[in-house]
Order: sequence, then structure tokens, then C-alpha cells
Amino acid sequence: MKIICSKGNLLNGVNIVSKAVPAKTSMSILQCILVKADKGTITLTGNDGELGIETIIEGQIIDEGTVALDAKFFSEIVRKLPDSEVTIDVENNFVTKITCENSKFNLMGKDGEDFTALPKINKTDNIILSELSLREIIRQTIFCLAENNANHMMNSELFHIKDDVLKVVALDGYRIGYRKINLKNTYPETKVIIPGKTLNEISRILNGDANKDVVIYFEKNHVLFELENTTVVSRVVEGQYFNYEQMLNSDYETKINIGTKDLYEAIDRGTLLLREGEVKPIVMEVKDSNLNISIKTMVGNMNENISCEKSGKDIDIAFRPKFFLDVLKVLDEEKIDLYMINAKSPCIIRDEGDNYIYFILPVNFIKE
Repeated sequence: MKIICSKGNLLNGVNIVSKAVPAKTSMSILQCILVKADKGTITLTGNDGELGIETIIEGQIIDEGTVALDAKFFSEIVRKLPDSEVTIDVENNFVTKITCENSKFNLMGKDGEDFTALPKINKTDNIILSELSLREIIRQTIFCLAENNANHMMNSELFHIKDDVLKVVALDGYRIGYRKINLKNTYPETKVIIPGKTLNEISRILNGDANKDVVIYFEKNHVLFELENTTVVSRVVEGQYFNYEQMLNSDYETKINIGTKDLYEAIDRGTLLLREGEVKPIVMEVKDSNLNISIKTMVGNMNENISCEKSGKDIDIAFRPKFFLDVLKVLDEEKIDLYMINAKSPCIIRDEGDNYIYFILPVNFIKE
């Protein structure tokens, strides 16, 4: 095999597929990137058995063939090559010569035929949405997943398609993130549970172009995301997702309308008094047309008043600051509505059309 391509194209492709290379595995071949030149196309592939990524790069094929190269060494070599034309030439026993200007490397490769191919997906059931829409719904929900939890449902997001609507749900037992978008076409009802790791990696690949589409194909055991030059295949999580629709009630006894930036900055200032690893609640006291934010830690205390529009009862309620900040930083509206029942029930942040809904559980506190 012999190919020639720019360092920029090669590095971009390597960076994309490296996201699917496992850090540790008993199968050394999976710690490689597959380079394949075939039928006029140069393809790079990474696959950890759960997540596989394949991308096409531009370049010239002199001789067709395949080779599997150690991902760590290959990516580091490519990253530090001059910004020029790169030649990859595979000789007998898979000795791979990588040449760029005056830099020459010999890297031992492996037989590409031993590399685990991506599963073949039957491209029938699918939905289509823009890169921008997919990136935004991931950005506005992914933070609600648990980082380390034995329950895979809390590490994964539900994609619920019905008619021309896509609903995406994430939760970790303390909060729920929900986003709804309208699709261009109508589809039969489908529910797929996708690992958060997969969605995180896809969001890093997406350029967020509103004029470019992503096609998502669904099978019983896999989901496939087809971008312009990149394909991502992932296993799905088996089982029944939580009945999120039952959780999305609209009851409230207090509603406030408040500036998003004002609320974010006040809570953020309160966290300045938290030592690393310290968990202390932000207390919200709603009275008349005023929201008072307060926090008390071993370092000191802080109070700040914010004007708001309130309807219903006064309320005192407390939350973990991070949970509120995570939501506020992904909302683009200048003002948001908060709905509360009492100090023991979740605070609900939602817009009028229920395009987004967030539930945040309160914490116990002692009023002084």
C-alpha cells in the first residue's frame, strides 16, 4: 500500500477515529488504527468493540492495500510532522514508512485483515436531522448523565422518535434533562438507548453546520450515525428506559421568571466560597418580586438579591449549585421560568412549548 495526503487531512482523520481506540484491551489489534486504500478511497478506522468510527480522508492512492498501525505512536508521529505532504508506504511484513519532507519514520504495522471490522447495519429505519440540531440536543442533555454508575440507563440517553418529533432524555437520579425537536419528516415510533460515551464523541466530531444533515440508522443492537465523511457505529443499551413522561408533571405553586445570566452569575459567585470537594447548598428564598441567593461555608457566607417576577406562594428551597449552573450555561434564552411546589419537590425549568424541561432535586437545609 502507498498513499500520499496532506498532514492536515491525515491528522484530522486520525484525531476523529482515535476516539474509538481503547486505552486498555487484551486485543492488541484494537489499539491500532486501520488505514485502508481501496477503490479510490482512503479510509481510517478505530474500533473498541462497543464504539467504531470510520472516516474518509482526501489523498492520492499509488498502491491499494491495508495496514493496522499502533494508534498511540501513529497519532503522535502525524501530530509532530511538518505541515506538508505525507507519504505512507507499506512494505513486506507491514513495515510502514512515513515520510514528510526531511522526516522519515519506520513503524511496524500489523495485518489489516486481522482488524475487527465495523458491524454491517441494515440501513432501513432512520431519521434525519441537521448537524446543528444533533450537537445542540447532546450539549443540552449530556451533563445530566451519571459519570460512574452501575446502572447503564443513567449513563445513557433515550432517543424517542414518534411522528415528526424527536425527544431526548438524560437523568442521573438527581436531575432530568429533556429536549424536544421537530424533524423534517414523519417516522414510526422508535425508542433507542444510546451510551453517553458515544454521544460525547459524536458531539466532538460534529461541526454544527445547520446545512449539513446527519442520518441516524437504528437496529436492534446497534445505532449508526452517518455524517458527511464519517460513520459512527455504537452498541445500544438493552432494556426498558425509565417512564420519563410520568415524571414530567406540570404542577406548581410558585412560578418565577428571572434573567438567566443574572441567576447564573449570582450562583457562580456563591461557589467562590467552596473549598475543593466541599458540598454546600445554595439557598433560594423567593419573596414578592425578589429572589435571594445565599450560601454559607467554612470560609464565609454570601447573599445576593435578584429581581424577578413571581406568581404564587413564597418559598425557601436549596440546591446543589453545580446542578443549577449546568442547566443555566446551556440555555440561550435571556429569561427563564422556574416552577416549584415546595422545599421537598423538584424545581422545574421549562419553556412554554416544552422544547426543554429540566428537573433538579432540592436538598435539605436548616433555615437560620
